[in-house]
Amino acid sequence: MRTAIRTKQHPHDDAPDTTESFERLVRLPAGTERKALRDELVQLWLPMAERIAVRFRGRGEALEDLYQVAALGLVKAVDHYDPARGRAFEAYAVPTITGEIKRHFRDHMWTLHVPRRVQDLRNHVRKAAKELAQTTPGRPPTVAEIAKHAQLSEDEVRTGMEALDCFTALSLEAEMPGTDGYALADAIGGPDPGYDTVVDRVSVTPCLQALPERERTILYLRFFGGMTQSTIAEHLGISQMHVSRLLSGCFAQLREEILAGTEAEPETEAETEAETEAC
Repeated sequence: MRTAIRTKQHPHDDAPDTTESFERLVRLPAGTERKALRDELVQLWLPMAERIAVRFRGRGEALEDLYQVAALGLVKAVDHYDPARGRAFEAYAVPTITGEIKRHFRDHMWTLHVPRRVQDLRNHVRKAAKELAQTTPGRPPTVAEIAKHAQLSEDEVRTGMEALDCFTALSLEAEMPGTDGYALADAIGGPDPGYDTVVDRVSVTPCLQALPERERTILYLRFFGGMTQSTIAEHLGISQMHVSRLLSGCFAQLREEILAGTEAEPETEAETEAETEAC
């Protein structure tokens, strides 16, 4: 059975007079009747919650989503309100709903994680700058003016101003100012393969220096002189097969020493040869 609830106009809102209903809600045990009364109270106070949500529009969140967050705050207020404390429900509900919306912005709307203290500084700086803009036409207020108005230090104001840029991020597909279709992503460089060569050279250099002189000579002629194994064999007066065995032995030794230092095994002997060639 639906409970009749008297309504009347409050000075600041078209809020219903639900004092008796809340007193009854507290006394009711859990069950269908209590749930029906609770849902009815939420519906009666929903217009106030939506008016609070409207105050936060234009900050990057859809109004419909703000309505839902405000409704959640209202439900929490109805569930936790204690009429025995002697305060009107709206005095308890307004900060509860407002806090729920602010918490939503803090937890879900920031692009970068920002500490709570910095978020508060951002809000103070934003509010002070908006108020001072009416007294400084033609120019933005200075850091010193904002600090004086908000009763903050200049360092705190600078921190808050930096946080203003952390709330939303510029898309990588956004067009750069003053360009014709040049996106921000076009200005981002890619991986430089030259760094891999530097790493290879640093890794293999001490290993090469530890090789016997003849092996170092063969490696130098092969990878820096561009000679074939046959040409190297003729140059040193040994067989091509012996040159091949010496090269294979060098690769095995280099691979073993590099693995001991990096704990990362090359997949094939060709990789060790490639590292040697890079040096």
